[in-house]
Amino acid sequence: MEHAGIERWYAVCCKPRQEAVAEENLLRQGFHTYLPRIRIRQRRRGQWIDAVEVLFPRYIFIRVDTLQRSTATVRSTRGAVGLVRFGGQPAVVPDAVMDALRQREDAASGLHEDKRPLFEAGETVKLVDGPLAGMEGIFTEQDGDKRVIVLLELLGKANKVAVSRDWITRAA
Repeated sequence: MEHAGIERWYAVCCKPRQEAVAEENLLRQGFHTYLPRIRIRQRRRGQWIDAVEVLFPRYIFIRVDTLQRSTATVRSTRGAVGLVRFGGQPAVVPDAVMDALRQREDAASGLHEDKRPLFEAGETVKLVDGPLAGMEGIFTEQDGDKRVIVLLELLGKANKVAVSRDWITRAA
């Protein structure tokens, strides 16, 4: 049983790609919100760029004392669908989970960082730009910030070639 004066975290389900709209409107209603975001590398217009995305697509978190304040307005909030419920009851997200999420954020940016490499050693990649465009090879390693080493078969033998990271993509 909940006690008055105890705020808890709840997950709010949002409409697709409407997390920021829901956040803005929940804040406007005075709710304490948390929308974790992550910085990822993605390919756009032939280049690898940093992009910021929602860590949990379609979800945002609110902190509220449900005995002091109704959450009924969440359902009709622009961008939101409603609280995540189990057995008809709003699902409480443990403080420990929320604390762990916040501790994993980068202190300066407030963003989570995607630490996964863009490509794994041994992965088949395709050159989509540069003088060797159209060839497929095997990704071997990252060589600094902007270059990668790819194993390509040239003139009947395997050769390690350093190319711009922007020139490769995953083979289909």
